[in-house]
Amino acid sequence: MNTTRRVLLPSALAGVLLAGVATLAVAAPEPALQLNIGGGQGAGTSTAVRILLGLTVLSLAPAILMSMTSFVRIVIVLSMLRHALGMQETPPNTVIVSLSLFLTLFTMAPVFQQVNTTALQPYMAGALESDGAVRNAVAPLREFMVRQTREQDLALMVELAKAEQPRTIDDISMVQLIPAYMLSELRAAFQIGFVIFLPFLLVDLIVSGALMSLGMMMVPPASIALPIKILMFVLIDGWNLVVRALLGSFA
Repeated sequence: MNTTRRVLLPSALAGVLLAGVATLAVAAPEPALQLNIGGGQGAGTSTAVRILLGLTVLSLAPAILMSMTSFVRIVIVLSMLRHALGMQETPPNTVIVSLSLFLTLFTMAPVFQQVNTTALQPYMAGALESDGAVRNAVAPLREFMVRQTREQDLALMVELAKAEQPRTIDDISMVQLIPAYMLSELRAAFQIGFVIFLPFLLVDLIVSGALMSLGMMMVPPASIALPIKILMFVLIDGWNLVVRALLGSFA
């Protein structure tokens, strides 16, 4: 008898719960929020498309920053400067990246202003469709990248892509232009970094020779050369010289 009650009691409770849920489902009103997909709502569709385009641009912003602006050259040169000084963690990576970001914004300000004038503002005002806005936004970036790209790097990418030789700038595909531009930026950054390394290398050689002549071979040369290099860098106002050389390299 007790076993029968134990079996019937959960079944009865389950039946009561199911009946209650069914009653609530029948008595519940229709939802007030309805999603309609179709015509007749051009303003809502336009807003949705703009939001979608904005989210897409934000998701691609790191890739655009790395591959289509002056960020690559600036951050590599500043990182090489830190290694030339002999300090592996000073300035820290956050400082290097932040300074590179703001110098990139400073360098790319005319290009971004042109993109805002010819593409973003007309599109937000409804004077341009999305296709025209994208073309107008890409044009200033293409012009900037073409100015900084070497012909050898561009010819290499065209050859690897097995494409026809472009006759004009408009014939250059972005798939070929972006890697060619990044190769040119890497080459320019390493050239500037080599010039920066030379005076610090000279200090290391002088300090090493002086320690060898004094018989102090057990003293690490870096412990003597590091404060000398820092003092020399401060006295010549090195940060201003490096920033001036970097920004001046973008013709």
